[in-house]
Amino acid sequence: MIYKRVKTYWYKFMWQGKLVRESTKQGNDKVARQMESAHRTSLAKGEVGIREKKVAPTLREFINERVDPWAKATFETNSPGTYVRWYRPGFRAICAYGPLASRHLDEITGEHFADFAVHRQTQKLAVSTVNSNLRVLRRVLGLAVDWHLLATMPKMKLLRGERIRDRVVSLEEEEKYLEVAQEPLASIVTVLFDTGLRADECFRLRWEAISWLNGQHGTLAVTHGKSAAARRVLPMTPRVRAALEDDPTRRCER
Repeated sequence: MIYKRVKTYWYKFMWQGKLVRESTKQGNDKVARQMESAHRTSLAKGEVGIREKKVAPTLREFINERVDPWAKATFETNSPGTYVRWYRPGFRAICAYGPLASRHLDEITGEHFADFAVHRQTQKLAVSTVNSNLRVLRRVLGLAVDWHLLATMPKMKLLRGERIRDRVVSLEEEEKYLEVAQEPLASIVTVLFDTGLRADECFRLRWEAISWLNGQHGTLAVTHGKSAAARRVLPMTPRVRAALEDDPTRRCER
C-alpha cells in the first residue's frame, strides 16, 4: 500500500514476514505505485534481498545533534524565551533519563512516553511541568517524522489534572489597575490591554513601526514573534494613540 506523509508518498508491504517500508521521494501517486510494484517484483525475482534498514539515531543523539541546533537557530532572533523556558529544560529532562534517551527513534512507543511521565512525577514535579516535557518530546518526534527519520509517530497522552493559569482581566480590574499605575507602566499596560500584544512583542515595538495615518486612529506593526503569523498590523484605539502621542520618548512626527 502507499500512503502520503506531508508531500511525499511512502509504500509499505510484508515480504517473508518482514515489513518493507520506504519513501518514494515522489509526490505523484502513480509513480509511487510503480515504484512499489518494481520493488515487489525485484524481491520476487530474487534480484535483491530485503534492503538494509538504516539505523536510526538514539533520541539523545537526535536532540543534541539536530533538534537543539535547530531550536536555537529558529528561536534565537524572534522568540529567545521560547527556547530558554520551554525547549532547553525539556531537552535536558529527556536526555537525562537514560531508559528513554538511549533508545533509537524507531524503538520508542507510547509505553516509553508513559514511563518517562511516571519518572518525572516521582521527582515531585507539577503536572504542568511533566506535560511540558511531554510536549517537547512530542515535538522532537514530530520533527523526526518531518525529516524522514520516522514513518509515523507513536501516540502520546498528556497527564490529566494540569492547572490552567489563563484568565481574562475584567474591565473593573483594568480600571483599578490604571488608576494607581504610574508612567511609563500605565501606557505600556494600556497598549497591552487594547492590542492583545504579548509582552515581548510590546517591548520590541519601535517608533518606525507606528503609522499615524493608516486606519481610523493609526496602526502599529508587529515585526517579530514566534511564527510568521505573529507578524501583523494592528489598529490603534483612541487611548493607545493618546498614550503614544503623549510619550516623552517619541522621536517621530506624524
